[in-house]
Amino acid sequence: MSDVSLDDYLGKIGSAAVTVPLPNSQLAARVRAALDLGRTAMWIERGPDIWWGGIPWTANLTSGARGDLGLRIQAGGWASYLDHRAILHTQQAVAVDQFDIVRGLIDYSASLAGGDIGIEYDTEQLSGTPRDRTYRRYDQPRIREVIDQLASVEGGFEWRIASYRDTGSGRRIKGLQLGTPVIRTGESEIVLDHPGPILSYDWPIDATVRANVWQSRGASDNKNQAAESLPLMTELLVDSQQLAAGWPRLDGTSDYTTVTDPDTLAAHARADLAAALTPRPIPELTVALDRVALSPALLGATVRVRIRDLWWAEGLDRRYRVVGLAISPPLRGRPETAKLLLEAA
Repeated sequence: MSDVSLDDYLGKIGSAAVTVPLPNSQLAARVRAALDLGRTAMWIERGPDIWWGGIPWTANLTSGARGDLGLRIQAGGWASYLDHRAILHTQQAVAVDQFDIVRGLIDYSASLAGGDIGIEYDTEQLSGTPRDRTYRRYDQPRIREVIDQLASVEGGFEWRIASYRDTGSGRRIKGLQLGTPVIRTGESEIVLDHPGPILSYDWPIDATVRANVWQSRGASDNKNQAAESLPLMTELLVDSQQLAAGWPRLDGTSDYTTVTDPDTLAAHARADLAAALTPRPIPELTVALDRVALSPALLGATVRVRIRDLWWAEGLDRRYRVVGLAISPPLRGRPETAKLLLEAA
């Protein structure tokens, strides 16, 4: 393979892209036999470690002016499989720990014919937060969508399906990782300096996502066919403290079209307002991989960032949690780099 790029995140699906050069008919036949889009598993290894795993969903065969062939393959992380799985049988949980609800949805996915792709998990880990949830077969929700909704509610959690090698057997594992309120990994922090291993950075400053008034909309109530069908609505949440401090009123709304319980919808609204009141910037650092040891295992770990330049004249020295990592291949005149997405620790 060549031109290998990959990314992985907490909170969204990672992806990978690789190019397979096809210099002769033997290798082309080998690739055709090995690659079955939507069915093949792809693992990317670096030395003894697994850096990424997922499912190739698309490919593009390209021919150059001299007749040279290459196959560009695009793959999504293991969680992308759950975008292709719908809840076709009503699932109900009453006072069940939210981690057990997630594991139950993974079990449901695996219990149907052809649905088990080998996702493993820790059965003992609990969040301590019980939930009531009903997922109706009439809504046909996608499994990843309902897990994301469950994770984003007030008192929620983070989740991902990680790829790693079992230290004892060497077996490759697709492991469900859960953490409340967030996933944290690593025992020792990495120090990143600019100037230094940090080649460049992007630091967004954005008020377009702010809000101090919020209302969420749920599923439509169509029990009475003779009456107008209206959606479930939360009460209007207003942060009077911010308004009293002189902020202009900024309205925010959100839709949860499969949520039928008023309390659940209210918890979504409170979580959405809390996130919109003081949005956290997600800085991006571009780091030279030949100057610092990084790997996808860094997701959830804490790094110490030290920057001194014209903007940070007094010097920035803060700790952040790594929530995303993207690896870019080396280009002419540029080393292999990693882009880190950060969140305030």
